[in-house]
Order: sequence, then structure tokens, then C-alpha cells
Amino acid sequence: MARPLPPRPGRPEVRQRWLVGLAAVVVLVFLVRLVQVQLIQGPSLAAEAEAARTATAVTPAHRGDITDANGVTLATSVDRYWVVADPKAIKDFRGTGRPPVDGRKVEDGALGIAQLLAPILDLPKNELAARLVGDSRYEVLAKNVVPEVQRAISNLEIRAYIRTDLTSRRTYPSRTVAGSLVGFVNHEQVGRGGIEAAYDDVLSGTAGSDTYERSLDGLRIPAAGQESVPAVPGDDVQLTLVHDIQWKAQDAIDEAKRTSGSDYGIAIVQDTRTGEIVALADSGAVDPNDRSTAAVAGGSRAVKDVFDPGSTGKVITMAAALEGDYWEPDSRFTVPDTYTTPNGQTFHDSHDHPVQRLTLTGVLAQSSNTGTVMVGEKIPLAERQEYLQEFGFGEPTGLGLPGESVGIMPPDDVADWDGRTQYTVLFGQGLSVNAMQATSVFSTVANDGVRMTPTLFEGTTSPDGTVTPAEREPGERVVSEETADTVVEMMEAVTEDGGTGTNAKVPGYRVAGKTGTAQMPAGDGWTYMASFIGVAPADDPRYTVSVFLKSPSSSIFGGEVAAPVFSDIMGFTLGKMDVPPSKNNDRQLETEW
Repeated sequence: MARPLPPRPGRPEVRQRWLVGLAAVVVLVFLVRLVQVQLIQGPSLAAEAEAARTATAVTPAHRGDITDANGVTLATSVDRYWVVADPKAIKDFRGTGRPPVDGRKVEDGALGIAQLLAPILDLPKNELAARLVGDSRYEVLAKNVVPEVQRAISNLEIRAYIRTDLTSRRTYPSRTVAGSLVGFVNHEQVGRGGIEAAYDDVLSGTAGSDTYERSLDGLRIPAAGQESVPAVPGDDVQLTLVHDIQWKAQDAIDEAKRTSGSDYGIAIVQDTRTGEIVALADSGAVDPNDRSTAAVAGGSRAVKDVFDPGSTGKVITMAAALEGDYWEPDSRFTVPDTYTTPNGQTFHDSHDHPVQRLTLTGVLAQSSNTGTVMVGEKIPLAERQEYLQEFGFGEPTGLGLPGESVGIMPPDDVADWDGRTQYTVLFGQGLSVNAMQATSVFSTVANDGVRMTPTLFEGTTSPDGTVTPAEREPGERVVSEETADTVVEMMEAVTEDGGTGTNAKVPGYRVAGKTGTAQMPAGDGWTYMASFIGVAPADDPRYTVSVFLKSPSSSIFGGEVAAPVFSDIMGFTLGKMDVPPSKNNDRQLETEW
């Protein structure tokens, strides 16, 4: 047999090539990965790492104050804090090295945090410790704590486990004074009613932010990058209200509601020259500090509720009759208690009476429905509608309060008016208005026939003290100065002997006004809105005061239940605003012939 061949010697150069190739592949992989990490993914990974150690805290803006015309605070904000725990992080808390609390060493974990925190929050230590156990990252321990408490917590240097978030608490120092009007804010400090909602964009300001890098234990890294955007406080809003007159109006209307047995009452005081609202009061005004009921969200009935103006609407008819030269103040009428129009509509006065010999002034003074229909028969339908609109019926008042109703008007085309509406609008029925719209009619007449847009807004004050007065719209002339002055003089007869509003007199001042008793539907029956609206001093009108009482039980007549309240509020207003008494009483208009 042949001998086997010896094994062939190995070729190290082949293995070397394989090893070199393998090493090259490994290096290539690492190079590719390095390029991917450094060049391709590097920016995003760096951003992720930065984001992981970066925190942003929102700094709420200080909400502006709401004040009256003299700077009395109606709404303000105070700094408060929420105390928030991170139970998951608290597991890693170590009390080593901390000074003893009440002679006992500080424990680790939830017990240790509770030892430190319980005395400051005035909470039982065991109860607090139980709330600090778990995997939650957000546990609210206390709300609305004062700055002194926040500083005490900050001094504990446990920010990695307990933080204090700045918030704000809205308070209303004047409580029920203008409470229904001022409104309220929700938990996010956003206006949700009244002035708070109407001027929320002015009051709220702009939140700021504080962005910084933090360590693993949650503490700020001093040398790391940080960026702060300061919060911009909101502007203060100044109203035209006068605190003391607002208080008086509320007190008077509350008392009137009680004594008359009414469902509710409304009182308004308006500056006739500017349209500014000096007081706007609802009976049963709420305290915005009390959020236990939904009453604070109700808003003001002065713009929300609508009703027939009733006999106060006769002022518009008188103005139209004079402005159109259809009648004169001393024009004579033979007025029965029942009158039937040519189209067969029959109207009655509020009570039976023999035929009266009344002038145009007397028709107003006696508040005669039949006489007013006789007066208005000469006024074309289109003019009847035009004057209702010119005096502001059927359109927003301009106050801008939430929930306002513009009322209900007859059809735009007078050809669509039914045979009765043609006449009922002459004495304030067949249409509905809110209290502010009704009040504005008298302010227009008292302002020489120029209608000013009602307003509650005096202006703003910025955080740097810059005062910006409100822009005032120019007035719109509705009737001539001569007509307006004559109507005011005619309304004086309402408050004098023989008129329906003698209870509205104010000692020392000439008063002009009009009573109202408007019928209102109520379920299957009817009820009434008793009212009195007037101006004073009649010789140089400065203020309009209106009083409305719904469903009074003592009397349905405005001259009996509303006129005395008018006298009380108007007398206080004239005294408070230092209006000099009337110098003379030279009214020459006769009411009878």
C-alpha cells in the first residue's frame, strides 16, 4: 500500500484576510452607527436629552382689578399657591442629614416628607403620609395657600418631591354691592359672568413662562441654559358706577321688593348728559365670593328680562306728536274712559271716570290710555315705528353685558301690524323692552333730545399706570331740543297735584317723570310690572332714575309702589353728587281746559 500524503501546510494569509475583512466590517458597522448617531440622529437625540432635563413652568398673569368711578375696588386678585406632591419620587427621599423635627429624626420616604410638611399645612402627619404613598406623579395636597405658607415650604428644599404652583384667587371686597353686575371667574381665572366676562380680554393679561434645566432630583441646574418670559398683567377696568349710589339703589330696591310683595325689582341710575350708568341694581344681589349656588351666574335682570313698557312708553308718543307738529302741549281733548277707534278697536282707561277735559299735558299727567290713542291717531304708522326705533327699542343697549335681550318689536313692515297693535304701541303695549332700554328714553328726552349710548365703562389703567379713557360714541339726535324740553315740562305735571306720580317728589328739586303699569302674561293668567321713571332736576336734568317691580301684591300701580322708591334713590343721588337744588318752579302748562 502506498503511504498517505502528509497534510498540506495552512495558509495564514487567508485567515488573516478573513480576520481583517471581519474587523473591517465591524469597524464599518461602528463607523456607520457613529455617523448615524453623531450626524444623523445627533441633533434629535440631543434635543430629546435636553427635553428630558428641561422643565417649563407657566407663570399666570395677574388679573386686573375692577373698580368703581372713584377707585373703590369691586374685584381684585391675590396670589395663592397649590401644594403638589410627587408620590413616586417621594419613595426615594432620604431624611439623613436633616435636622430633627420635634426632637425626632426625619424618616425616609413618605413618613419623612409628612414630618416636614404636616406642621406647615396644619394637617395630621399620618393622614398626610398616607396621601404621599403610591405611584402617582401628581397629588394636590392643598389649594390656595397664602404666600407665607409657600415660603415655608420652599425653605424645606424638597422641590424634587413637593412643589408649589403659583395661582390666583379672585376676591370681591364689596361683596353684594354690584355683585350681580360684576360677575365671577372660573377656576382658570376666566371671566364667566357680568363685567368679568364682558371685559375678560382686557382684565386677563398674558401668562408668562420659566424654562430651565433640572437635575435627576428635580433641582434647577444653575449654570445650565434657561429662558424666562415674564407674565404681562391685565389692565384694571374702571366702571362708571358710584359705589355708594349702587349700595343705596340695591338697599332701596330690596326694601321695596319686601314691602310690596314683588317677585323682584330693578333700579337704574343714569347720567343724562353722558349715558354713564351710575347704579344698576337687582333685588337680591349676590355675593360673588359665595360660589355655593349658581346665583352668581344669573346676570342682571336689567338687560336680560323684557316686558311691555306700559305707560312709560307714552313719553315717546308725546314726543312724536310734538315733533311732527300734530299737537301742542295745550291742545284740547275730550277724554272718555272708553274709546273706540275707526277700525273698531276699543280701549279703556285703568279706571272708570266721567268724560275729562284734558290738554295734551293732562293726558300724560293722568296717564290716560284713551286720550293717548286719540293723540296718536294723527301720527302715521311709519312714524310710530320710526320713533320706537330712534329711541332705542329693538336694538342692543350698548352695555355689552352677557345675556342681554333686545326685546320684541312689532313686524318691520307696518303693513303687517294688526288693527290693535297700531294703537297699543302708543301706550307701551304690543312690544317688549328691557329696563335699560326703557330708562334710556327718559335720558334722551332729558338730554335735549340727544340719545347717548348707555355705558358702564369708564376706562382702563395699565400696569405701568397709563390711564386710557373709554372712547365715547357721539350722541344721536332723536327729537329737537324744543320738543325734548317741552316733554320734560309736561312730565313735571305727572309729579304735581292731580298727576299719577306725586309720590316721586324730591324735596328741593323739580322732578319730571312717568308712572307705568304694564300687563304681563303669567302662566294662564296675567300679572303686572309697576314702574316709575323720572329725571331731576327738571329745570336742568342731571340724572335719570328708573324703578321696576314685578308682580307687586300691595298695589299694581307704579305711582304707588315704584314712585316712592324713585324719590328715595333720586334724593340720595342728587345729594351724593352735590347737585344744587332747583331755583324756581315756573312750569306754565295747564292739564285741563
